Amino acid sequence: MDIRKITAAAAALAMLFGAASCSSKDKKSSSTTKAPEPATEAASETIEGVDANDAVDAVSGDAYLAIADESFSVQYLGDKDDHKNNQLSYDAGIAHIEGNGDYTVSVTADTNGFRYDTTGDINGEFVVKGLGFAAVIIDDAEKTMPDAVITIKGIKVDGRDIELAKKSYTNTESGSVRANIYNEWVSDDGLPADARSAEGALFNNGDTNSPTEVNDGSFSAQIVSRDDFAQWKNVEVSFTVSGMDK
Repeated sequence: MDIRKITAAAAALAMLFGAASCSSKDKKSSSTTKAPEPATEAASETIEGVDANDAVDAVSGDAYLAIADESFSVQYLGDKDDHKNNQLSYDAGIAHIEGNGDYTVSVTADTNGFRYDTTGDINGEFVVKGLGFAAVIIDDAEKTMPDAVITIKGIKVDGRDIELAKKSYTNTESGSVRANIYNEWVSDDGLPADARSAEGALFNNGDTNSPTEVNDGSFSAQIVSRDDFAQWKNVEVSFTVSGMDK
């Protein structure tokens, strides 16, 4: 996976954002949220109460929920190896895309592994605050399913249904196919040239100066309000994949 195995969290997220006018470090430097001090060693079978096998690694063809808190100190980027930057990898819900259909992905902060990696204690408490970035990403899909379209259908935060302010679109980036949920680096008037939906392409022949009839202003890279993510433990996203029969 191109975006993974990068020890600097900001660098990895910069590859995720796309169309960024500045880095995540610059945008978030004023945050008052204190970053967690992760455990000095990776959680493993040697840590009582933590099973390293519970950490989930997304591989080619897997969809996962890429997500970061408001300070970009807690996140999941589809990787389980770099525990300091993927504390939400434990019990992450991924979905292997087999074709058109409905799928669900998720992350949870309610695991011993998460608590250990953020506090150094499986009984510690770290409250995840805010939302810096979120997207549904299908790993390696530029090669394996380039025509796939992801349509976000519903989002739950700690069991609550979250209102979707706008509609998601799909684009290809860093070798993967994705649908942004919250990406403030992509404005509504700056959608990528290859943006597409289940109804069709958003631009004629990839020309951002030539929107199609489908592109009626209802699509966005920010389809949720950050207010709904003030504090959270569990996030679940349901979505539909289409376009696989091309």
